[in-house]
Order: sequence, then C-alpha cells, then structure tokens
Amino acid sequence: MNDAMGAKAASDMCSLVLDELEKAVIGKRSFLEKLLGTAIAGGHVLVEDNPGLAKTLAAKSLARALGGTFKRIQFTPDLLPADITGAYVLDKKTDNLRLIEGPVFSNFVLADEINRAPPKTQSALLEAMEEHQATLEGSTLPLPRPFMVVATQNPIEYEGTFPLPEAQLDRFMVRLSIGYPTADEERQILMRRAERRADEPELKAVCGLDGFAALSAAAEAVHVEEDLAAYAVALVRATRDAARVAVGASPRASLALLKLARAKAVMDGRMFALPDDIKWCAFEALAHRVTLRPDAWAADSRSDSVVRAAIASVPVPKAELV
Repeated sequence: MNDAMGAKAASDMCSLVLDELEKAVIGKRSFLEKLLGTAIAGGHVLVEDNPGLAKTLAAKSLARALGGTFKRIQFTPDLLPADITGAYVLDKKTDNLRLIEGPVFSNFVLADEINRAPPKTQSALLEAMEEHQATLEGSTLPLPRPFMVVATQNPIEYEGTFPLPEAQLDRFMVRLSIGYPTADEERQILMRRAERRADEPELKAVCGLDGFAALSAAAEAVHVEEDLAAYAVALVRATRDAARVAVGASPRASLALLKLARAKAVMDGRMFALPDDIKWCAFEALAHRVTLRPDAWAADSRSDSVVRAAIASVPVPKAELV
C-alpha cells in the first residue's frame, strides 16, 4: 500500500487494535470493526442504542488502544457552545487574554447524549467535525490530528431532547448500534469484572498515533475500480429516487462509502476494494441520511427499509482482482 505499511502489516495492526478493544467490549466484533473502520476513514460516528450497552466504554477504549487523547462532554439543555470549544479569558497576571481550550481539542471526543442540548450548542460541533478547526473570538484554531467525534443518543427517551437536524446528521459518516449481548457474553462480562477487581479494564496503546496515521495513509492508497465507484453512486442515488423519500443521501454519502470501503480493505489486508466492502457499511452510512415524506411516516415507513431495498435492488458489479 505504501512504503511505511504494507497490506499484511496494516491488517495485523487492525487485528491487534480489535483484540484490545474486545477486552473491554465483549462479543461485539462487528460493531468494533465498523467503529475502527470509520476512524481509519477519518469519519465521525453516531451511536444510537439503549442505555448501559457500553457506548461510552467503546469510545474511551478506542482512544486508549490508539494512544490518543480522550475527552467526554455530557450534553445537557444548559450546555453552552463555549463549554465545547473553550474561550479566551483575561489573565490578571499579564493583563492579556489567555485561551482555555474546551474538550473539543482532543483526538477523540465523546458527545454523550448529544440530542439533549439545544441546536445552538449542537452546532458548535459542526465546524469541528467538518473543518477540523474551531473559531473562537474571530481566531481559527486547528484541532489535533486525528480528530474523531463519537456521539451517542438514546432512541427510547425523547422527552426534553432536540432531534439532530439533517445537516448535522450528514456530518456523521455512520450511525451504529451495539445491541444487547447474548447470555454467554453477559456471563463473560460478569466473570471478567470479578477477575480484574476493577470496573474498567486496563487497555494498552497497541497502535499509537503514528501507527494510526500509517493505517489512514494505507487506506488512501487502496485501489478503487471505476465500476466500484459507480456502484456506490448507484446505491446513493437509489435512496434519492425512492417514492417515499423527501431527501435522499447526499454526495457526502458517496464519499463515505468510498472511504469506508478502503478502510475495510486495509482491515482485510488487501490493496484493492471490493463490492462487499461497499455493502459492509452501506446500511450504516446511508440510513441516517434519508428523510421520508410525511405521508410515508403516516404509513409507518422507515428510512431503514428504503436503504435495505436500495442495497437489494442495485446490481453488484463483478469484481476483477488487481
């Protein structure tokens, strides 16, 4: 893929990271693969699931395994934009303004229950997520690299919440869910907790930010055939052409499919992307970007069914190994 990290080295590195993450989040390998794949692709994640399913733990564990800094923001109705980005304050000793950086100045930021803050506060993340920078008092400051937002929201408790607008949802590369563990997995959670005698497992930085940068660079070197790009575009356009849809997935979704497919190829140790790499992440990358017509909502339709229909109906190109 590149001189710094070849296909096998990249795949082995990803396996090390995933194995480390599974020490904390048990039995959710598929979720962790998509979480890591999104990080490699340079995207942000919205995790929507019920309370107590390790959403926060997964984000914190990813930061630890990759050796990055981690900050958590608890979104509440009284949270202000400055609580996220920081602010300039007067230093009485020097009579000069001094910057107090907010939690957004971290490699990995957990926006916990993001829909509990009003839109003005939610929008403080928009510039950071899209431009990797924050503007304070007219000064534009770069954020650390890598920079990733993992936002969570509770799908069963909507009282006192502010739904994310479509423009903000589009900033998230994927929307993921974890799901409940099986009985055996839940038993393992209890036994591991008893054995380590501490609430959280001690994870190691098995990759480091330099190694993670090499993984991202390797993903950029993955070969993509024109037929594969056309397949991604066809999937996205199918969400726009569906009769029940008011607003379909944007071109940003097409780019997300391309980036995620390249990340999946890196994780599998390949120098080329396959149609299966697109299908691996298509649902998670598209469902949250589709807005239905009011009459479709009245008929109890869901954007999930539109995306599944698009994936099932769009012909898959035949892959030619390179």
